[in-house]
Amino acid sequence: MTSSVTVPPREGRGIRVNQGQRLRLTTPKGSQCADFFAFNAQNVQEYLSCPHTWVTNFSIVPREGTVFLSRFRRPMLKLVTDAADGAHDMLITTCDQFRYELFGHVGPHANCADNLLTSMRRFGYEIPVVPQAVNFFAKSHVAEDGTLSSPPNPVAAGAYVEIEALMDLIVVVSACPFDMDVEGWEVSGGHRHELSELIMDIV
Repeated sequence: MTSSVTVPPREGRGIRVNQGQRLRLTTPKGSQCADFFAFNAQNVQEYLSCPHTWVTNFSIVPREGTVFLSRFRRPMLKLVTDAADGAHDMLITTCDQFRYELFGHVGPHANCADNLLTSMRRFGYEIPVVPQAVNFFAKSHVAEDGTLSSPPNPVAAGAYVEIEALMDLIVVVSACPFDMDVEGWEVSGGHRHELSELIMDIV
C-alpha cells in the first residue's frame, strides 16, 4: 500500500508508517526545513530522542545508516538514503510562539510546536511534551567557541531522505514557518526564501 501526504507551507501533517515500510520526505522547491517527529504508534509516550541518538551514533548530524533511537534507547528508524548532501540538524530546538516573540514578533505566529500538537490531535492524542525535532534540510554550525548558528542552506529542489521504520510509528512533519530577519538564523534558506511545502510518501 502506498500513500502520499503534502505538508503545506507553515503547517504540519502526520502519517502512519508500519514497521518495515519506508518513508520518503522530499523538499520539492529546495531549502524548506522539515521538523521531523516520530512516536511509537502503540505508546506515544515513546518518541524519537535526538540526544539519545547522538550518543549512540557518536554524531550530532544524521548520516546514511544512522539509527534514530527513542527516549527509551530503542531503535525507531534508520536513515537509508540521504539525497540532500548531509544538510540536516539535530541541535536546533523546535520553534514556538515564544521564540517568535523573543525575536520581536507581535501577535500569533505559526510554529512547529503547535503544528506538532495539532497533528497529533488529529490522531486522537494530546501529548504533554514537544520533543527535540530532527531538522531535515537545515544545517547548523557550531563554532570553536561554541556559538551556534543556522546559516542559509542551499538544498537543491527535489532533495529527499528515505527512512525505514523499525517499529510501527506515527510520524509528524512540520514545514518550518521561521521567516524572521535574524542574522545567523536563516534556517530555511533565509527570510527571502519562499516558504514551501514538503511531501511524505510511503515507498
